[in-house]
Amino acid sequence: MRAAAPVLPVVAVVAALALPVTPGAEGGATPADAVSGLLVLWCAVRLLRDRRRPLSRTAAVVLGLPVAGLALAAAGAADPGAGTAGLGRYLQIFVLVPAAVLMSVRGRDGFRTVAWSFVGLALWQGAVGAHQYATGTGASYAGEDIRAVGTFGAGDVMGMATVVSLGLVCSVGLALAPASARQRVWALVCSVLLVLPLAVSFSRGAWIATAVACGLQVVLAGLRRAVGVFAVVAAVGVVLVGGLGIGSQMLQERISSITRVADAPDQSVTDRYTMWAAAVGMWREQPLTGVGLKGFPEHRDGHASLALSSGSDIAGAGTAYQKQPLLSPHNMYLLVLSEQGLVGLVTLAGSWLALAVCGLRGLVRVRRSPGGRRGGLDCGLVACGLIAWVLVDFGYADIGGPTTVLTAVCFGLVAWWALADRTAAGAVPPAGAVPARVPEGAGAR
Repeated sequence: MRAAAPVLPVVAVVAALALPVTPGAEGGATPADAVSGLLVLWCAVRLLRDRRRPLSRTAAVVLGLPVAGLALAAAGAADPGAGTAGLGRYLQIFVLVPAAVLMSVRGRDGFRTVAWSFVGLALWQGAVGAHQYATGTGASYAGEDIRAVGTFGAGDVMGMATVVSLGLVCSVGLALAPASARQRVWALVCSVLLVLPLAVSFSRGAWIATAVACGLQVVLAGLRRAVGVFAVVAAVGVVLVGGLGIGSQMLQERISSITRVADAPDQSVTDRYTMWAAAVGMWREQPLTGVGLKGFPEHRDGHASLALSSGSDIAGAGTAYQKQPLLSPHNMYLLVLSEQGLVGLVTLAGSWLALAVCGLRGLVRVRRSPGGRRGGLDCGLVACGLIAWVLVDFGYADIGGPTTVLTAVCFGLVAWWALADRTAAGAVPPAGAVPARVPEGAGAR
């Protein structure tokens, strides 16, 4: 319990997402945002009290890299108030909260505690979503109120899918290289339970990102194991779908639509492609600095074709029918490119890429060491799976909604694995390194 105490504020951020979203509050501050602010404030107070350097030089450079591009884009915003609000949001998600999580996680046990909190939140939201699907009380999909959205409501249909996907990635990583037999059993059980709510979320982007992330985790855990795992998954899929006929027709049509989005796209796909083209058009006008933070909605109509609809239809899950305006391109890379230009994209994406590369290097180093499991191989698999999921999902979504703060926690966990000094906590050091002598009870970040 003492080892988990430093990360309890981080767990509180995750737990706050279990609270229902107030109707009409979509897009505003949420309880999770408030708790994340308290987390940052608490870390700042600790740093002032302890009078120590918070981050290593490498961590400061990687996490601080986006600041330059964000400040430039905020200065170039047409609306200074909107630009300042956008700057604060970006700093919260990509700089401040990840840094606070990095400083709060003191060792592998703390990392696992946060990862299990992801799984717990996913199980809760998944249970609510599965009940919505079974009872027809979810968000509207194809004329029926069956889309699982958890407590996030019809205004944020990606919320539950995001939470369940990240929980599934964490449980798979914890199962592939468990620190104990009990961890493997529980992680496997949770992984199986989370498949159903993810399926009935009807979120193609979440399916693709989860498949890529979990597939990468299996491969990184070992090629021999990967062959066996993929064979078992394929066999189970054939038996359940082909043999027993499990899987509704709507679900099968949704899966098949992934491969034909260019031939016969539905209106949601048409809107997405149209907004992507609009984002590219904005970038071409201002290639270096973009149109400014929060500038996409204002410039959208001047660059979008007539194929763009007036908005997406939302209903169900306690929400009356309404049109939800399309205010972003639903692609994080194009959103950054259009609003922040090449400068913003290079700084933000450069930070993400550095985290991914450093995380993979750390995982390879631990795998090659004699005591890979003792070195936290499960933590490495979780971190690499999370960054892979986020980077793939950013091709289909952008920041927005209550679960955005969960993305910030993800970056913090990845940053701990990629940038923190774990050798001081008793982890397996690099080959040839001399382990540092650490006082009893001390832990690394």
